[in-house]
Amino acid sequence: MKTKKKTILRLLVALVVVLGVVYASLPYYARQALIHWMPVIDDLETFHRHTVHHNPDDVWHWPLSADYNRYQLTEQDAHYLDSLRTVSFLVIRRDSILFESYRDGWNDTLTSNLYSATKTIVGLLAGVALDEGKIHSLDDPVSRYIPTYTKGMQADVTLCDLLTMSGGMAWDEAYASLFSVTTHGYYGNDLYDLVTGLEVTEKSGVQYAYRSGETQLLAFVIEAATGQTLSDYAEEKLWRPMQAERDAYWLLDKKDGDEKAFCCFHTTARDVARFGSLLLHRGNWHGRQLVSEAYMDELMRPASYLKDQWGKDSLSYYGFQTWIMDYRGMCCPYMRGMLGQYIIAIPALDAIVVRLGRKRSDVYHRELTTDITRYMDIALKILKENQ
Repeated sequence: MKTKKKTILRLLVALVVVLGVVYASLPYYARQALIHWMPVIDDLETFHRHTVHHNPDDVWHWPLSADYNRYQLTEQDAHYLDSLRTVSFLVIRRDSILFESYRDGWNDTLTSNLYSATKTIVGLLAGVALDEGKIHSLDDPVSRYIPTYTKGMQADVTLCDLLTMSGGMAWDEAYASLFSVTTHGYYGNDLYDLVTGLEVTEKSGVQYAYRSGETQLLAFVIEAATGQTLSDYAEEKLWRPMQAERDAYWLLDKKDGDEKAFCCFHTTARDVARFGSLLLHRGNWHGRQLVSEAYMDELMRPASYLKDQWGKDSLSYYGFQTWIMDYRGMCCPYMRGMLGQYIIAIPALDAIVVRLGRKRSDVYHRELTTDITRYMDIALKILKENQ
């Protein structure tokens, strides 16, 4: 019996040693992925970050509507919100909060990772840089700002291609694979080398294909054009002018490193609604034009000259780093992130919907996950009840 126990113990020790050797041989990003596993919205302490400072002397608070929270969710709708672990659900109409619900232990002071909804912020910043003349033209090749981006078909890629996700980059948008380039980008510490080193494998400017790496490359273009970090530029041109209530945070790939522009802006539900207001008002914040109307119109217009992701029809649902949804005949530009982070503008109703949470539906109807329209249905009930 003692001999058997010793044998088992030796085998366990050997297994631990082997696993340790295998772990140590993995690249940095894979080791980090194994430690942290799947992404979560409250990952602020997981990564290094830059602070996007608000101006405490110039804050605009969302007023509460006279009908604030008079609407009571149906039991079925409340259950649906909870089934996907919604943490924040806001409906804003005519610049006043009409309905506000925090769930799953959340509140209006907690920041959430917006994940890919962050991409629209990068799209907005590209517009600011263009308006200021720091970006000369959206038809400029990327190489004008990143001179090393000339390998093979890289030389043909323009800023407009990056904005519309048609840059042809060899980026595999896989979230569950330990060794995917997306996992590398999210958990790695070498974003610049990663995205500038990837080959372009498809002709650019032809077909839309969702690639986070193209947003990241666009962010490096913005930094090269402006001479500022993405966080500093966002703070100066958007966050402070939008009179944010609180500081926001942009997660980095390493200490004093590069912003993860494709995913990782952290803020509260009330503050992220300000970006919804920019979509709603064509770049205008309370009388101040932060992004030109001409650029905003392009940002919120589908790049229909491209083929869609299936390669059959013209693109009808994506503009400049921004999604466009046809909901009951209403054209609604919106921001969209993993796990169901949605900031939706409804111009026809002068309304904004914000949903932040820990899960999203895995069922798709074409480009839409079914939870998006379900949240819109709930918001429409609230808006109709309080007309």
